[in-house]
Amino acid sequence: MKLLFIKYKLIIKFILTFLVVYISFSVLYKFYLEYSGGFKFHPDYMTYLVSKQSEALLDTFGYNAQVLPHPNEPSIKLMVNGKYLARIVEGCNAISVIILFMSFIIAFSGKLRTTFFYILSGSIIIYSVNLLRIAVLSIGLYHYPQHSEFLHTVVFPAIIYGMVFLLWIFWVNRFSKLNNKHE
Repeated sequence: MKLLFIKYKLIIKFILTFLVVYISFSVLYKFYLEYSGGFKFHPDYMTYLVSKQSEALLDTFGYNAQVLPHPNEPSIKLMVNGKYLARIVEGCNAISVIILFMSFIIAFSGKLRTTFFYILSGSIIIYSVNLLRIAVLSIGLYHYPQHSEFLHTVVFPAIIYGMVFLLWIFWVNRFSKLNNKHE
């Protein structure tokens, strides 16, 4: 058994680090959600911010967008040209995806400074792609409502998770300590 631990030390270290970081950030995020609701911003500040920025982006694309707090649930209603298209819920703010991204990068950490700046820049990229994703999804829902299920459940999750996957691959191949050990 000891030989197995020695042989798979890097894999075990990666899995344990990933799990500890992911669970820690997820618990902190859960506390944030639990204690941020019901204040000035509905349902929470990050979801509110993503909604307002998506609204501005849609306006930039030439659509008359409006976001309104949903009266019956913790979400924000997204309207385009007066037509109710979608709800923006907590899961749309990309924070959970950023936590997943950060956990992987930390588990495959490189130099501290490089790791910090890669997490920061990767998080900004993920957040920005998410805003673009919401805007394009809204435009798609506006023009092609018959494809809403496919757009929402297949195409647009593939965009955000595909971006995370590409960032992970770039990190492992370019910056991680694991890559440096094999050079």
